[in-house]
Amino acid sequence: MLEGKELILATKKYAIEDRRKSWFHLLSTLVLMAATLTAIVLLDIVVVRAVLSILLGLLSIRTFIIYHDFEHHAILYKSKAANVIMTVFGLLILAPPSIWKRSHDYHHAHNSKLFSASIGSYPIVTKDKFMAMSAGERRVYLFIRHPLTIALGYFTMFIFGMCINSFASAPKKHMDSLLALILHVAISAGIIVFAGWEIWLFAMFIPHLIASAIGAYLFYAQHNF
Repeated sequence: MLEGKELILATKKYAIEDRRKSWFHLLSTLVLMAATLTAIVLLDIVVVRAVLSILLGLLSIRTFIIYHDFEHHAILYKSKAANVIMTVFGLLILAPPSIWKRSHDYHHAHNSKLFSASIGSYPIVTKDKFMAMSAGERRVYLFIRHPLTIALGYFTMFIFGMCINSFASAPKKHMDSLLALILHVAISAGIIVFAGWEIWLFAMFIPHLIASAIGAYLFYAQHNF
């Protein structure tokens, strides 16, 4: 089995980006998202809309992964077009670039460390530390790590954590967090007024709920294993 320098040299060729593939994966995923969204609007069959809504949520996760890699400068680095696309996507997915970079840089610097917690991460304490906590501290700790908190990541991690909390803590640094919230509310209101509650449910709410839950769980898994 290769180790150390030999392993690095053997895998070095995979660290070089194929720009065409990066664009293909990004654009093809966006096209599929647009097609799925269009089908939800046009196909007035509840069961079909429900299935497409789940698919849209999964496609959002795929785009989110591409967004993650872009923010790490692993793909499409210094591309102005990609920067515009990814910035808009970050706002729409309630993970605006400023807080995503801050929280994710923290995540990589403190992954699985004891007592560490930030937006997009989960605290870890020893049994002795937990037993030494006050009743209130225990409740907060257990709430943050509760499966329902993760499942409802749309509200807990993205709306509150990524947007409301980040803007409230540092308004000047995270104006895009406020913009993301305003856009989210405005788009939701527009869909409800002009297309109805059912379209909003299947085109907006359910996809966000699914994508956010999976995203929150992935953050949890990264921080604990």
